[in-house]
Amino acid sequence: MQNKSKPIKFPKDELVHDHIIEWWYFNGHLKDKKGNKYAFMNCLFRADVKKVKIPFLSKIPLKTIYFFHSLLSDIKNKEFYPSTDYLSIISKDSFFKPLLFINHTNPAMAGGYINRVIEETKKFSYRLKDKNVDLKLTSVKSPLLEGGTGYLNLGTKSTYYYSLTNLKTKGVIKIKNKEIEVEGKSWMDHQWANIGYSKDIWTWFSLQLDNGIEMVCFEYDDRKTKTRLFHISYADDRQEHGRRVEFTPLGAEWTSPKTKAAYPLSWRIRVPQKNIDLKVAPFIENQEMIFGSINYWEGPLKANGIFAGKKVKGVGFMELVGYPSKWNNLQFAKSELGNTINKIFVYTQNGARDIIKGKTKIANK
Repeated sequence: MQNKSKPIKFPKDELVHDHIIEWWYFNGHLKDKKGNKYAFMNCLFRADVKKVKIPFLSKIPLKTIYFFHSLLSDIKNKEFYPSTDYLSIISKDSFFKPLLFINHTNPAMAGGYINRVIEETKKFSYRLKDKNVDLKLTSVKSPLLEGGTGYLNLGTKSTYYYSLTNLKTKGVIKIKNKEIEVEGKSWMDHQWANIGYSKDIWTWFSLQLDNGIEMVCFEYDDRKTKTRLFHISYADDRQEHGRRVEFTPLGAEWTSPKTKAAYPLSWRIRVPQKNIDLKVAPFIENQEMIFGSINYWEGPLKANGIFAGKKVKGVGFMELVGYPSKWNNLQFAKSELGNTINKIFVYTQNGARDIIKGKTKIANK
């Protein structure tokens, strides 16, 4: 476990760090001009291949890799469009600007490639682009520093973590080759740590309530210690943090037809000392993400209940990681890994050797 931490500084700590694992994560709730609802999630990961302890990644002959997960949910039609890229190639100019700039793509180029961008156009304003979304996001609040400093002690492990909880969002999404103009509210997490998460369990919620308050709360289980935390961003930009949060699953579980993993999707979240009592449930049940030997549930939710004694409702996202699977993940991982390694070598032969070796600017942490 890390014993010393350094204060988070912006914009430097929006960039990349020389840590075992790091990710830049966005989710959001959107509406079109007719009021139809959609949700999205984009996450770019950076990992030290040998130290992250994800079995199928350890076979890739690189020190550092990037990979990308995304989803788009059509809530009205109950349709879910997931995507997991096992390797993302980042451009030589990524992380070399004062503000966050990442330009990346997947090496599978048959029929052309998709250019993906995370670009901070000005302080805490972003352009987010991939095959399904092209969005402009602007934060209306200060960053929420989890734990008060942005550094969390999770028992046997620790992590840096900050969030932008209220990003005003406008742009275009694409469903079945149809472009749809949308607007709404998004969320951003940036996290980095010198630990591996491959065998850990967590139940995580981001909540955006109609009273202008946002909250992130979770239970993290490293199979030795369980840590429960909540972090609140109030409407006036005040922040509050604590450990006394309760999570209770409600009702029946949803079982994946593919992996046979059982996910409890409806929950009660309570913070008794703050008179917070919320119930959350998913908009769409079938939102399982599969990444080689890892399966997890990720998707949009609706919330209602009491916050500080007053009725509230809102939306959010839920992430459930570490739930046992009966599906033959190893066989799947071997198949996908072979394809990925072939793509790496093909791309290397085309002159991208420096890029896939991860030669990028690293912050001193």
